[in-house]
Amino acid sequence: MANLPEMTKHRGFPGGMPGTGVQFTIRRANPKGVTPLKAIPRKARPGTKEHRIDAAFLHALWHHFGTEPFERGNLDAARLSLLFGREVVAVEKDFDPQSYEALLQINERVARQNFPESFEDVFEV
Repeated sequence: MANLPEMTKHRGFPGGMPGTGVQFTIRRANPKGVTPLKAIPRKARPGTKEHRIDAAFLHALWHHFGTEPFERGNLDAARLSLLFGREVVAVEKDFDPQSYEALLQINERVARQNFPESFEDVFEV
């Protein structure tokens, strides 16, 4: 097996959205290289299944990390990329989009505006 890069596993973070097959975390580092984070345009509008999945992921991020910076670690790149540059932003000026150690943070103002339901105590799936 190839030498995989170090990757923080966020213990207690939900693995995905129940009943959808959508993952929020990855099991192991990608042997072909770290999938880069990049802002992906969202087509999902409020009321759609895709919006609910993004909201559920943001809910998990908020209730796990709050306002604190967090390491990308084993968080799914596709899920993060749908929020990246808006609700989730890079902390460091020399941000490396291909690093599992990159520090991210929730942009609370934007996140609350776009996904107010993510800040409720309980998120109904």
